[in-house]
Amino acid sequence: MAQAPSPVRKRLVDVLFVALLVFVWREGLGAPAEAGPEAPGGRLEQIRFREVGAEVGVEFTHRTTSIAPALMPLEPMIAGLGASVAVCDANGDGWPDLYSTTSADHEPNALFVNRGDGTFVDHAEAAGLADLNRSGTSCSMGSVWADWTGDGQQDVLVYGWGHCRLFENLGDLRFEERTEQAGVGARINSQAATWLDFDRDGRLDLVIAGYYSEEHDLWNTASTRVLHDSFEFARNGGRNRLYRNLGDGRFEDVSHLLGEDAPRWTMAVAAADLDRDGWQDLYLANDYGTEEVLLNQGGTGFRRATGLGLEAESKSGMCVAFGNVGNDGRLATFVTNISKAGFLFQGNNLRVNHLPEGGPMRQRAIGAVVDCGWAWGAQFGDLDSDGWQDLLVVNGFVSGDRERDYWYPMTKISGAAGGLVADAANWEPMGDRSLSGYERTRVLLQTPGGSGRFVEVGRQVGIDDVGDGRGVALGDLDRDGDLDVVVANQRGPLLVYRNESEVAGHHVAFDLVGTVSNADALGAEVRVTSSVGTQVQVVTAASGFAAQNDRRLTFGLGRDPGRVTVHVRWPAGGEDVLEDPALDQVHRLVEVAR
Repeated sequence: MAQAPSPVRKRLVDVLFVALLVFVWREGLGAPAEAGPEAPGGRLEQIRFREVGAEVGVEFTHRTTSIAPALMPLEPMIAGLGASVAVCDANGDGWPDLYSTTSADHEPNALFVNRGDGTFVDHAEAAGLADLNRSGTSCSMGSVWADWTGDGQQDVLVYGWGHCRLFENLGDLRFEERTEQAGVGARINSQAATWLDFDRDGRLDLVIAGYYSEEHDLWNTASTRVLHDSFEFARNGGRNRLYRNLGDGRFEDVSHLLGEDAPRWTMAVAAADLDRDGWQDLYLANDYGTEEVLLNQGGTGFRRATGLGLEAESKSGMCVAFGNVGNDGRLATFVTNISKAGFLFQGNNLRVNHLPEGGPMRQRAIGAVVDCGWAWGAQFGDLDSDGWQDLLVVNGFVSGDRERDYWYPMTKISGAAGGLVADAANWEPMGDRSLSGYERTRVLLQTPGGSGRFVEVGRQVGIDDVGDGRGVALGDLDRDGDLDVVVANQRGPLLVYRNESEVAGHHVAFDLVGTVSNADALGAEVRVTSSVGTQVQVVTAASGFAAQNDRRLTFGLGRDPGRVTVHVRWPAGGEDVLEDPALDQVHRLVEVAR
């Protein structure tokens, strides 16, 4: 959890200065008000979502894990994570299923299998994916799905505290654990993981990110020195691990190839070929520190990139979401942070990638994108097929007593450093107080035209929950051509928002199948050029925070897309071009061996 810092050294003058900046930003330069009924571009009245979880058979509530008695005074923060959602295809029928985690001892995770009509039934127990939470051994924080065995079935890693759990899909909704045989059972307190083929051998490798140090048994420790040693430059977190897939059901621990110089508090990790040299890189969002880009050195290891514009912004990175802003053909990265009027203004980061030309990651966050409160998961997606990717952000840390707030006690401890701040005994007990609680989910519509501006319209379009959102995922759950939204709330319900919008234009979608590359085509890049410009998307495993989207890539094209050209860049290096694909359809693209 990202307990946010006050300004450097926390002097009174600094606190007043930041408060003044927040006031000026909000009152003068600030985020635009919520959109009126005609904004943006007259689209708003056409966009509608409706929460249908119970209606479609998705009824699930996250519950938190227990922790050691010594840590209980800060339980709402220390155990403030674990709600997640992944859109997957567990039975290979082409319909998106949902896997969601809870964290409490002996509480079951859920695998909601799509019946083929957009309704669901929970098969987790029969599949062997329900009963995974054991205090002292493992508790679930999220999952990431991919075909790591190469047999055409979607397998899954459930990451979390203690020991992660790796499962092979045997077909017919039966899963068998392979953690120990595969060699990925080392102790870790993880909040994130992803699959990628870093060495381009056609087999999927695995990154598991550490958050709390692996030295801590958070259920049984008598020590209270488990927290970060700095609010801005913490280096006492968990170590990230890289496992190379050997192709025989086993993985080799090659974590030294990550080239990291200290344990971070990694909250999210996502993979894409950021410098477009043909090798998948890693983008890390770290709590209590800077974001990091680890550049792939031709499959031999990774190098931490410098000079990208990330180092000066020590914040509380929660998620990594890839998208496209302005339809300029460049990949953008959105990383959430924390803002609270009167106490802290960090702001979210929206960076456009200029690495292919040797440039930096250029900040483009303006207006409503910057301040979403205490922001967690986020995803890009074109909600109304107008050709411009929109952005959803879930928010809120601890919703307790509405009249009692923990921000002031936070500012007192945030002036400490090292052993003082790392020791939970030095923190004021939280009790039932709120910490950035009851914050709304934000729906940010991108304004057409390439300005990179977004307008917040959550209330108007029907996505207005105030749960403590953690993961958010997108997928066409009912296969009607538009993107639906699923939100996982901490200590709250899993919400399914059906997209009932009158779409503003055409779309085209792609299912990619690798043959030379990995079977899931993870890392493939698809560019679609039409009258609205050039959009780009990447096939990824993990996306945002504690979430995974539908692997199908959907591109909105607007009402009059003109000539449409599709460029596919496969992970193994091959490229394909598709001219004028049929619109409003899904195209299955199979990699051709060269």
